[in-house]
Amino acid sequence: MDLSLVIILICLAVAVALVVIFFVFGRGEANFTIDIGGASPRASGGSDSSTEKTSSSRLVGLAVMVGAVFSALVARLWSMQLFSSEEYAEQAERNRTSTVYTQAPRGRILDRYGREIVGNRPSLTVVASSDVLNDEVEITLLANLIGMPAQAVRRKIQDTTEGQQSLRTVSVDVSRRVVAFIGEHPELFPGVDVQERSQRSYPYGSLAAHVVGYTGTVTSEQLEASANAKEGGVVYRSGDIVGQTGVELEYESVLQGVRGEQSVYVDADGNVLEYSTNIRPQSGSDLVLTLDLDIQKAAEESLANVMERLRDTGYEAEGGCVVAMDCTNGEILAMASAPTFSPNLFTGGISTADWDALQDEKSHFPLMNRAIGGQYPSGSVIKPLTSFAALDYGMCTGESTWYCPGWWTWTGDPNGLPYMKCWQTSGHGTLDLADGITFSCDIVFYEIGKGFYNDNNSQGMQETFRSYGLGEKTGVDLPGEEAGRVPDPDWKWDYFKSLGYSDEDSTWKGGDNANISIGQGDLLVTCLQMVTAYCSIANQGPAWRPHVMKGVRAQVGDGLVTEYKNEIIRTVEEDPAYRQIIAKGMEGVVYREAESQTIHWTNLDVLVRGKTGTAEQTNGNPIGWFIGYAPADDPKYVIGANMDRVFTGATSSMYVVRDVFGAIYGQPDTAAPSTTGNAD
Repeated sequence: MDLSLVIILICLAVAVALVVIFFVFGRGEANFTIDIGGASPRASGGSDSSTEKTSSSRLVGLAVMVGAVFSALVARLWSMQLFSSEEYAEQAERNRTSTVYTQAPRGRILDRYGREIVGNRPSLTVVASSDVLNDEVEITLLANLIGMPAQAVRRKIQDTTEGQQSLRTVSVDVSRRVVAFIGEHPELFPGVDVQERSQRSYPYGSLAAHVVGYTGTVTSEQLEASANAKEGGVVYRSGDIVGQTGVELEYESVLQGVRGEQSVYVDADGNVLEYSTNIRPQSGSDLVLTLDLDIQKAAEESLANVMERLRDTGYEAEGGCVVAMDCTNGEILAMASAPTFSPNLFTGGISTADWDALQDEKSHFPLMNRAIGGQYPSGSVIKPLTSFAALDYGMCTGESTWYCPGWWTWTGDPNGLPYMKCWQTSGHGTLDLADGITFSCDIVFYEIGKGFYNDNNSQGMQETFRSYGLGEKTGVDLPGEEAGRVPDPDWKWDYFKSLGYSDEDSTWKGGDNANISIGQGDLLVTCLQMVTAYCSIANQGPAWRPHVMKGVRAQVGDGLVTEYKNEIIRTVEEDPAYRQIIAKGMEGVVYREAESQTIHWTNLDVLVRGKTGTAEQTNGNPIGWFIGYAPADDPKYVIGANMDRVFTGATSSMYVVRDVFGAIYGQPDTAAPSTTGNAD
């Protein structure tokens, strides 16, 4: 406020106060009354209550009150002028300016050779100004043209998340017919326009969907988290499009660009008067992944084909996954999960019908990445680790042998308990440890589990499993990874007591040891965990952290400005002699266990070591496994797969792993598949 105005107001207040005082006190009359009856003059003080005196008192009170009010106003004006003028000036400036925001294109997602997995494409978008809300006819015409309910159009125009003065997004990816009609009839659609914007594009459809993930409108949780982000973090506005799963979420800070901002001057009604500063949007950085699109495609096609073939033969085969990793650095070359989905469904906002279909239990949870989020009993693929535990803790030696009659009890009495069978009920006869792995004899490993229990209930198996990374997350750079579970006596007691079981039922027993020795019972693992553990076996110690990021591409050229730093997460020390025993057993799985398996590997030039497995889940449904590494003499690749509701791992997941090796080495599997195989 101008200082001269303050002075004028002060003068006005003083003048009013003087006038009031003058009328109250300024008449100069004596404070006496004359008695007309002729009596002597008499002072009118004391209890005199004449009307003249009452009015005078009221005027004095009024004068004091008016003076107080004007004094308060003057003090406030003075304070505003001297102390708050800058603050009110800023408020006034904010009231006359507004900011219009423009979304920036997200960075692309590329495979290791620069091929685009996720990109951006132009999208024709119908937008409207807020004035359109006042024209019901225009809203109805627009709704009919683009095929939306009028109420939905109204809600879109009421949305101010892109800024009060921004045009409101009504519909994305509209047809050329809609664009042409609006352009030809501008008189029908005042305040409506068509803009070319950017939308996420997936040129390969559902390929690598679980790895790349999808985008969507920022959630309230993401908004709150961004508001509390550290300096330099991404700060969102309501309505922003952000990563929700997969790489899109994990590397959001890389892929998210910098939104454009334009300041505009507005009048009291919010109408734009003129434009001011303008900051153009800056696109996000391109992210290069470790994936090889050719290997990824082979993995997904094999999963789909094997599952379809099994369903044709009577098996449900409702889901599966496969991971291919470079064991020398942790780079994931392929990661596939089935059933899958198309990220295109989420472009521009997913419909309720599509979302419900993806969430339907009958669709077998296509949004879940089974490779990192599916927790399953390992079955016989755990037996190489059980063998290391037995050798490390002295439960057996390389010369130890066992006899398998096809059944097993704790005491060896065929009428004893617990009565457990080998998968080959006719028995395997006498075997050493390497043959126990090759032929996956359950009796050998039941005896190993029994040995640990009798050794003061030693937890050597659990300790070995944990040393290979089971029971904890690998730390892969993808959201949604699960840790699995390595059960032990403490876990069983706490878990079952919390469910109300008796002390007897909550106590660890010898049968629990027997179960986990063959990958059953309460043991749970993920496919990625087991592949990482087998990397340590293949490397004879080191295991690298699995990862899908290779680097961030420079804005100019094909070079990388940032590269993923490969990291060894554990090194498991084993006696070289023990490693030879396990290697012999795993090589025997591929080339000796069964002719129906061997014929699929002899047509591959490199030597492979691996392990089959079939486990029974708590719901009674089997899950088939196969994990292998090659070349056996100088390992480079480890590939593992599992599949739900199948007969065996040898008749399901093994074919997927073989197909992926075929894609890597350019030597496809030419042998005919079999529906029979060892149920280990």
